[in-house]
Amino acid sequence: MMEREVTGQKVRAAKAPRKLAKKGLEVERYFSTAGVDPADELAWETRTAQITGEGGAIIFEQPDVEVPKSWSLLATNVVASKYFRGPLGAPTRERSVRQLVTRVVSTIAGWGRKDGYFATEADAQAFEAELAHLVYRQKMSFNSPVWFNVGVEEHPQCSACFINSVGDSMDSILKLAHTEGMLFKYGSGAGSNLSKIRSSKERLSGGGEASGPVSFMRGFDAFAGVIKSGGKTRRAAKMVILDADHPDVLEFAGCKASEEKKAWALIEAGYDGGFNVKGGAYDSVFFQNANHSIRVTDAFMRAVLEDRDWELTARTDGKVLETIHARDLMKQITEAAWTCGDPGMQFDTTINAWHTCPNTDRINASNPCSEYMFLDDSACNLASLNLMHFRTLEGGFDVEAFRRAVDLTILAQEILVSNAKYPTPGIGKNSEDYRPLGLGYANLGALLMASGLPYDSDGGRACAAAITALMTGEAYAMSARIAERTGPFDGYERNHEPYLGVIRKHAQHVDRIDPTLVEPGLLSAARDAWAEALHQGIESGYRNAQVTVLAPTGTIGFMMDCDTTGIEPDIALVKYKKLVGGGVLKIVNHTVPLALQKLGYSQDAISTALEFIDQAETIEGAPSLKPEHLPVFDCAFKARNGTRSIHYMGHIRMMGAVQPFLSGAISKTVNMPTSATPQDIETAYVESWKLGLKAVAIYRDGCKRSQPLNTGKDRSEPRSVAEAERLARRRLPDERRSITHKFSIGGHEGYMTVGMYEDGQPGELFVTMAKEGSVVSGLMDSFATSVSMALQYGVPMKVLCDKFSHTRYEPSGFTGNPDIPIAKSVTDYIFRWLAMKFLPSEDAASRPALLSPGEAPDQHLTGQVVLPLPLPADPAVGLNGAHVTDTDAPPCPTCGSITVRNGACYKCVNCGSTTGCS
Repeated sequence: MMEREVTGQKVRAAKAPRKLAKKGLEVERYFSTAGVDPADELAWETRTAQITGEGGAIIFEQPDVEVPKSWSLLATNVVASKYFRGPLGAPTRERSVRQLVTRVVSTIAGWGRKDGYFATEADAQAFEAELAHLVYRQKMSFNSPVWFNVGVEEHPQCSACFINSVGDSMDSILKLAHTEGMLFKYGSGAGSNLSKIRSSKERLSGGGEASGPVSFMRGFDAFAGVIKSGGKTRRAAKMVILDADHPDVLEFAGCKASEEKKAWALIEAGYDGGFNVKGGAYDSVFFQNANHSIRVTDAFMRAVLEDRDWELTARTDGKVLETIHARDLMKQITEAAWTCGDPGMQFDTTINAWHTCPNTDRINASNPCSEYMFLDDSACNLASLNLMHFRTLEGGFDVEAFRRAVDLTILAQEILVSNAKYPTPGIGKNSEDYRPLGLGYANLGALLMASGLPYDSDGGRACAAAITALMTGEAYAMSARIAERTGPFDGYERNHEPYLGVIRKHAQHVDRIDPTLVEPGLLSAARDAWAEALHQGIESGYRNAQVTVLAPTGTIGFMMDCDTTGIEPDIALVKYKKLVGGGVLKIVNHTVPLALQKLGYSQDAISTALEFIDQAETIEGAPSLKPEHLPVFDCAFKARNGTRSIHYMGHIRMMGAVQPFLSGAISKTVNMPTSATPQDIETAYVESWKLGLKAVAIYRDGCKRSQPLNTGKDRSEPRSVAEAERLARRRLPDERRSITHKFSIGGHEGYMTVGMYEDGQPGELFVTMAKEGSVVSGLMDSFATSVSMALQYGVPMKVLCDKFSHTRYEPSGFTGNPDIPIAKSVTDYIFRWLAMKFLPSEDAASRPALLSPGEAPDQHLTGQVVLPLPLPADPAVGLNGAHVTDTDAPPCPTCGSITVRNGACYKCVNCGSTTGCS
């Protein structure tokens, strides 16, 4: 009977659950021991949490921070700077992770006691200890508002994601602006579908012409830019959506691209091209504070494929106002996305086909990152599980531990719902009546690599699908168990038939996972979870309208020391990591040896491969590595000296594999190379729809022009008079000041002399090294002459320093210079020294001090291959080690470091800040 239910065959008629007497839940201990504080099972130490900006200035510092020894320095810095409460320096400020975890976990457990979630006090104590274990061991984390606010306020804001409604009236439009402003103020993001607003092609009731949604978007965008999210410096997180049949859809599709082109013109005219720069190019144009998406139906997508007409209908009376070619609209969408990355697409038919509560209303919109999709005027609190902490010592997946973690987290999130505050009465009511939750995971990319599975492979996708199926099936089963004790959510009775239909549809997709590609125990557990979810739900209903999403896990990913975030693959095999006490280590990603071991390589072969990766910064060409194993190590971006990376369709196929097992959607931007065409983008959108995704967004690398090297005109164009004047040579006077510097690199001595203009700027370089007439001496003399000519013809010193710093060749080694203790080559030393001497502190290549000879490496890197190296001067290389090819990623508004793309937003690997809503 049960199996027939799971495979979608005939089942008995569903019935609405009867109201049951309230009775609390029993919580069995699995991770903890009665009478033992989970914190006491860890080794602890005190550290100084410190975050420095790009110029070396300290922007945050807190000494004597108590953390588990197993936590990295980055996790320490993020938690201390983002989540500890109280004024810096005050005795009341939190200084220990114990205090943070106790504040949050004890408060949630206390609410659970108050609201009758536990059968006995022993169950409450077990819940509190089990939940604390998950957090201390970095197995799970709540979204940031929980860490900000729980235990601080009586009714704290706990949700990061909101969806707001708007109607076709001035009152509704202005109320939306107010609601969004309050959400941005407290650090959350919001999304809205503006399709109910009448188009600019329709008349107002008083006889005038309507402004249309795009006009109002300018006002919304301006408010979002002024109200810094969370009271901080970063921009707000926002999503605006328009339906494909809205009469203003063509204007909407191209509006952000048009503003992008204005920014290009301003950059060409000399305005600053950076993001978040007051008075800069991007500060002067609209629509930079929101993600844009177009809602399309299956009918529209078929019209595109069949080259048919598409009707645009009035908002007031539904009449057809205009007929266009569907392919013309798609062309406008893809060309705009090619230009600026927006708009993305949301597939309305698919979204509402998986909707558990359609009898209440349809799903019209999403949160800014597109993973939360539910009723208008609703909110979702997020939490994520760290998949690498459910990997067994033998390299398998710990199904039972994962199930227990899902149960505990769902219960904790459920307790939060009725004890949180919400920005509007409508959102508060829907949250109470429908109780949507957003459990997800992080570190999928690392888990697949450690398991010897290529991200872009049938095996990788099957594994991800099975894990996602287990997570969501168990979450729905737990929601049904809670409903058995407390009753289902208030909106369940009117939606129980479509709700159970969606559960059956989820369960049917489990049978489509290839059992030959997945651990038998994992797939069997997924089937059992969905069987229980359906059976228990028929009997008791469900406590939550939704249970899972896949969020970008930005800041909380740092808290859990995740190598990869959300559903993303790894970014690069070579990473840089800050050390406790200062300094930086270059490390080969610690997932690589796990993967090589899983693939059957010997310890000697693994060591050789790691040394090769360190030198070459790619695994391609590593000795003894079998060609068929190369895909296991493919990353999101191409290695600096390699040729391989994950194709954009590999990202889309992975999303397609896990989407059937999620209540919501997936926050992920599909990165496409600079060479991608609008037709490639159309292919990505069409294939995403065919694979059943609910939403997709692309980002073509380099489409923004915020990086200095991309602001110049194409050199094939005729040069202006001003450009020709800039190319004139600026000669030094016959008598000029100079400075001579002696250096030694690995025992090889040399001298450099820099001649300067009257203003103190360098204009020539002489380098003397080795004996006169030697090859080295001749090459260095010719190189110095070339540098001198470049300086005199106006090439900025910063450009030369960024280009030549950290080039690697012999001689290299220790220098004896405390500011540059190790040099990778002569040119590396020369240009890092020049940067320190002649560039302002914010541009200089000065970096944190390195390990001194004999100094012990960071204890948290034990077992990893590490080499002491300075941070790279290349701004596209972050502390997470990624040689990030998002060359136009904005700097972090908190610390100034270059960010990396994270879902539809960006994250900073230096201080943990994110531009998203979670």
